[in-house]
Amino acid sequence: MRTDAGTEQAAVAEFRRELGLDALIDVHTHFMPERVLAKVWAYFEAGGPLLGRRWPVAYRAEEERRLELLRGFGVRAFTAMLYPHKPGMARWLNDWAADFAARTPDCLHTATFFAEPSAAADVRRAVEQGARVFKSHLQVGAYDPNDPQLDDVWGLLAEAGIPVVTHCGSGPVPGAHTGPEPIAALLARHPRLRLVVAHLGMPEYEDFLAIAERHPPVLLDTTMAFTPFTEETAPFPRATLPRLAALGDRVLLGTDFPNIPYGYPVALHALQRTGLGTDWLRAVCHDNAARLFGL
Repeated sequence: MRTDAGTEQAAVAEFRRELGLDALIDVHTHFMPERVLAKVWAYFEAGGPLLGRRWPVAYRAEEERRLELLRGFGVRAFTAMLYPHKPGMARWLNDWAADFAARTPDCLHTATFFAEPSAAADVRRAVEQGARVFKSHLQVGAYDPNDPQLDDVWGLLAEAGIPVVTHCGSGPVPGAHTGPEPIAALLARHPRLRLVVAHLGMPEYEDFLAIAERHPPVLLDTTMAFTPFTEETAPFPRATLPRLAALGDRVLLGTDFPNIPYGYPVALHALQRTGLGTDWLRAVCHDNAARLFGL
């Protein structure tokens, strides 16, 4: 349940004040072409088969209003996570994202790809356009990250050091190529890949923490983790919190805004309740991403 925007902004401002932060950096937010986003919202609110339950979208508003809300929360930089579900989509999504980044200076220019013959060319083109972060959604895209059509993609991104936020965990519903095994195989071939495991890899949290522990370039984002909505079905094992604390310089704030079924402050307060402390929270909510993206 949400309160009004003013109350939410005050709650986030108080959260930032307690951490001594003027701003937040959110590496997992969604901006897409309006007709694509409308279909995503319809799927979420119908509780489609990849979700497993009804999922009301808390911030269903036109683009300018969504930008206003994020900025009102003190988010100084954010992403435009988008993803194709079939061949032929990635390039035009990337062209839209390049335009969005050009007219939205606080957006980290985001791009995507799909396992198809044009994948390497699409990624190379997006990098030339200025992409600073990529999104790979293995659940929605239903492709194997080890598909040979992606070999040059991963090699290019590893060489460039560009982060790839990857939905690779099996939550909320397993996909054909989700889980730790495909990612472990990918990193065995591309150990320098700067992979950002979305949602802390839920529900295979411990497996993905182990992958991050073995591969120093790997990071994790906190999207939806620890919130009451997620804890109902995929609780984070509390005995594992010390391992997450030890990776504190490689954990990034993510929220899934606007596609969340609760208010923005809920995500922040959920992180606070982990008890991992002010220094950890400050790094997660700002400093780690600022260092990663040179902000």
